[in-house]
Amino acid sequence: YTELINCHISDPEQHLKVFDKNSVYLPTKKIGKNNPKAAEIEADNAARQEWNRTADMALVSGIAEAKILEVKKEEIHQKASQSIKAHGWLPNLFRSIVNKAKEFLQNLIRQTELPPKPVLNLDMSEFRTMQKLMIRVQDRAREIRSLQEEVPRLKTQLAETKGIFKGRERKELEVKIRRTEEKISAMLEALPEILKEDGYPDVRAFMATYRKAEAVVENYNRELAEWERKVREKGKPAEKEQAAPPGRESVLKRLRQLQAEGKSQKPKPKRKTHDMER
Repeated sequence: YTELINCHISDPEQHLKVFDKNSVYLPTKKIGKNNPKAAEIEADNAARQEWNRTADMALVSGIAEAKILEVKKEEIHQKASQSIKAHGWLPNLFRSIVNKAKEFLQNLIRQTELPPKPVLNLDMSEFRTMQKLMIRVQDRAREIRSLQEEVPRLKTQLAETKGIFKGRERKELEVKIRRTEEKISAMLEALPEILKEDGYPDVRAFMATYRKAEAVVENYNRELAEWERKVREKGKPAEKEQAAPPGRESVLKRLRQLQAEGKSQKPKPKRKTHDMER
């Protein structure tokens, strides 16, 4: 029905969107005018957006999408469902569940080493472009992780700074912690923008496309290496002429197709009328 309605809407910006409940992201709610629960919804949306930014960081850090979905299901969906059955709908409790799930995912990120930077040794421009994008988001992710590791150290330092003559020092540490956390939040929010500049709607779409493209290129390289080995072993000119290398053009065509599919995916809507997680 959504696709049918969109066929009659000429402005793409006005197209209706349905949130993908199987996505790693959480949907946010639309806040109508004069809504008495506006403050509650804003706080709820903020918690969801924090989870979404952490999910982006997890994807860039090399954590499989399936693992993030597993955490989302077990730490948010299941616990929220149990909470609702036991206590009814309590917004503060739901936000607490989302925040704990975010912390659980952040812990996984800390335990996961960022994948090595791609080596730009291929002459396939389509894939090199994606590799350069991957390097950019990985570099940003490394900066974010460095700041995230600094926060616990600062908080430990603050806890150890005691005494009536340490007030100024404590104040400076509190300011430094707040500014560092604000910088982390801003950098996480800006992470998807790197990819949107190249046409990808979000981090998940890019990472899924990159992994598929990587598999296509790796398969081509294996086939090419096998063809070269057979040619060397046969050694006869006539047999070399008969042997055909793997089709490079078909690989390039597949890479272009994957990029087009990844960029054409609908971005996750930032606002929606109904809360599908409840």
